[in-house]
Amino acid sequence: MNDRLLRGVHTALITPFTQEGYVDQAALKRLIDFQIENGIDGLVPCGTTGESPTLSHEEHDRVIKLTVDYADGRVPVIAGTGSNSTAEAVRLSQHAEASGVDAVLLVNPYYNKPTQKGLYLHFKAIADAMTIPCILYNIKGRTGVNIDTDIVVKLMTECPNIIAVKEASGDIEQMKNVIAHRHEGFTVLSGDDTMAIDLIEAGGDGVISVASNIIPGRMVEMVHTALAGDIAAARRMEDTLMPLFEACFLETNPIPIKTAMAHLGWCEEIFRLPICSLSSEEHRNTIYSVLKNLSITR
Repeated sequence: MNDRLLRGVHTALITPFTQEGYVDQAALKRLIDFQIENGIDGLVPCGTTGESPTLSHEEHDRVIKLTVDYADGRVPVIAGTGSNSTAEAVRLSQHAEASGVDAVLLVNPYYNKPTQKGLYLHFKAIADAMTIPCILYNIKGRTGVNIDTDIVVKLMTECPNIIAVKEASGDIEQMKNVIAHRHEGFTVLSGDDTMAIDLIEAGGDGVISVASNIIPGRMVEMVHTALAGDIAAARRMEDTLMPLFEACFLETNPIPIKTAMAHLGWCEEIFRLPICSLSSEEHRNTIYSVLKNLSITR
């Protein structure tokens, strides 16, 4: 199950909105079909890139169910169901399980800054309420807390359905430490396109990607080349794509990637406040220039 679910490239899907501000179901379906047609290994709705903090509970549930329906078993669906409230995360996760997802992605509780004991109890409570696999999502920059490696190990030891971590700490040494202490079968994924090859070279398993929203085929080629052991060839692809990876974070994610996708006609350039359109025309020009230089079209 781990290999089928997690190895490779999984797209952290945007949530497209209509001009009126509603979830754009037709655009979401087009994007999912495009991803699958280009060989993506999995889909991750309702994560950071999907603007999940501004989705209502009804919208959150619906986007996950739509993704499962549109994917129609062609690739695994890993639903973002984390929250800073443990009870809320349990409800979101149980709904996702009932909707047919293959796994859930559980971000660190944000704002309330729990202790390491609190993090352990939070994730264990969710895992104990589920029968499907759970993936930890460690991103201190967004949440204010880091999951220490010993807590990751304790969770994988005591909760058999906690099978992976998405590492977006930005700390390659921490990632290496998790890899060194993981149990057999536990998966470590990069949460950052710029560090995907570094992680794979260190023994990791792939990436949950932002850039693959618009270049799924090229991301799959790069990551699968690295996983096959040809790091040098993967590095050459990485060098080519690095301007895009960097452009995706000129401002807060998902502002740049959604701007790029709107420019290419995949969606409207509509965000949910407090996320808003680009604050800099220079950034917009940079994004458009990168798309042109890399021959990225729809």
